[in-house]
Amino acid sequence: MATVTPSTSDQTQAQPGMGPMPHEHGVAFRLWAPHADQVSIVGTFNDWDPLATPLTREEAGQWFVDIPNAKAGDEYRYVLQCGDKEVSRMDPRAREVTNSVGNSVVHQTQFDWGDDDYQLPPWNEVIIYEMHLGTFNRTDEDTVGTFADAIHRLDHLVHLGVNVVQLMPLCEFAGNISWGYNPAQIFAVESSYGGPEGLKRFVKAAHKRGIGVIQDVVYNHFGPSDLDIWQFDLWEENGKGGIYFYNDWRSKTPWGDTRPDYGRGEVRQFIYDNAMMWVNDYHVDGLRYDMTLYMRSVDGNDDLPDGWSLAQWINRDIQESKPGTLLIAEDLRTNDYITKDAGQGGANFSSQWDAEFVHPIREVAKQPSDAGRDLDKLIHAITYRYNINSFERVIYTESHDEVANGKQRLPSEITPEAPDDGYARHRSTLAAGVMLTSPGIPMLFQGQEFLQDGWFQDTDPLDWSRVEEFPGVVLLYRDLIHHRLNHEGVTKGLIGQDVLVHHRNDEKKLIAFQRWYDHGPGDDVIVVVNFSHEAVEDYTIGLPCGGNWKLRFNSAASVYNATFVSTTIAELAAEEQPCDGMTHSASFSISPYSLLIYSQDPES
Repeated sequence: MATVTPSTSDQTQAQPGMGPMPHEHGVAFRLWAPHADQVSIVGTFNDWDPLATPLTREEAGQWFVDIPNAKAGDEYRYVLQCGDKEVSRMDPRAREVTNSVGNSVVHQTQFDWGDDDYQLPPWNEVIIYEMHLGTFNRTDEDTVGTFADAIHRLDHLVHLGVNVVQLMPLCEFAGNISWGYNPAQIFAVESSYGGPEGLKRFVKAAHKRGIGVIQDVVYNHFGPSDLDIWQFDLWEENGKGGIYFYNDWRSKTPWGDTRPDYGRGEVRQFIYDNAMMWVNDYHVDGLRYDMTLYMRSVDGNDDLPDGWSLAQWINRDIQESKPGTLLIAEDLRTNDYITKDAGQGGANFSSQWDAEFVHPIREVAKQPSDAGRDLDKLIHAITYRYNINSFERVIYTESHDEVANGKQRLPSEITPEAPDDGYARHRSTLAAGVMLTSPGIPMLFQGQEFLQDGWFQDTDPLDWSRVEEFPGVVLLYRDLIHHRLNHEGVTKGLIGQDVLVHHRNDEKKLIAFQRWYDHGPGDDVIVVVNFSHEAVEDYTIGLPCGGNWKLRFNSAASVYNATFVSTTIAELAAEEQPCDGMTHSASFSISPYSLLIYSQDPES
């Protein structure tokens, strides 16, 4: 039997914090288990002897021990004596675990971040790429993709012009294959992906390439499987989850009776500390909260004020300590208060996923009949905003939710039997073109840029051979992103707040809209969208001023492997003929299912 003499010095007893706390002389441990009668710790440092290392009870149901010979890399568990029952538990705050039903591991918190001082671009210059680690880049011998695998594909994103990746949840989950929305250990990074060290290396590599990282977090429920905090110290009410959970009607979620108790101080601190961990310890540049509707309400109707105030608290403190951090809500109820500040009664989020964009734009794109295509829905998607800031919404045509659960990738929705054909390619990229020219924060879902078809499954890796199969589609996305970010200095209006749809033709399914930042040459942008299968020739629209307007982008250009090509005018000479409420006008041509971008050269 190995005997470990815990340290009880005033210095170590006063050490703040929860979970494992490595220090110069060993590792201190603090656990919250208010209904336990005794607690001991077993691990590689004491030969797993349950009698060797008891913890000392502190105030408020906490237990503490400092172990001089413990070190990073040690595995351990807690043994709780609760009445006449004994249970073995993983550490709810362990940063590393062997697996979701294994042992906790003392994580080495030290990491060489080098000169990492990355800052996110302004929100009007952010292009998000949603990534699922397990499928993003899975090699032949892998059962699941890893952080190291993903690093090898970051240069593809640099080439594309993406400057932020949004990682689907990385908390330790049941098994090795999952979307990640079933967190078993919210402080531990999924072991099959490469654990906490792997995530730090990924963030460092992304920052080195000028790419920010947003972490998807799940606070609306935990588990429901492999959930060691369920009835953690055996206390419960109504057969429910115990100290970490609501134990009444408020526990019910679409994913089981596992909603955290947002009103209990220790649980609020647990979630708060988790959010801070991602930002401070992993250098992530933002958080995306999964389905906040079920944090602020039970079922979309019964309000949970404690969930709302928890989000307010976390978001306020992150914004104060790390200004510029991008905090995104998935709420999908078009609620302005999500992105208002707390002083106005809001939840302090920076932006939110916008159902008012994705649903109408997908419906317009996949509508089989041109006659059934509703321009009101298209215009609503382009012009909708929350409060006074266009960038309080994240706009997208594909996401993990939109391409699974009975729905498919947009090309497959458009033409299920031939998702690679001209109709599917043109209409899906046209929808993406509208996204990348509309006000808001654009987001792509992994593989969208090379026409990945079918539906998203965590068992199916991306098919990277499609980069070579559809190089024109990749180039189209790249060019759209570069124009969106004004890389050539002639499309500044695309990073502006404002939009005006000044022309519509319901018969021809054609609209034109103006984007601007400050107005003027190199700033004002005119976007023309043809959502019809017919080309439009010698067609006149209004322009905001005279001079020459140059074609910057044509989604039907042959370089993009376009199927439908018509004559397109490369330069418009605006005439002083009022049209569409504007002072000037010009005539152009546009191919079926395509998008044009016109602007003027900056004044020298």
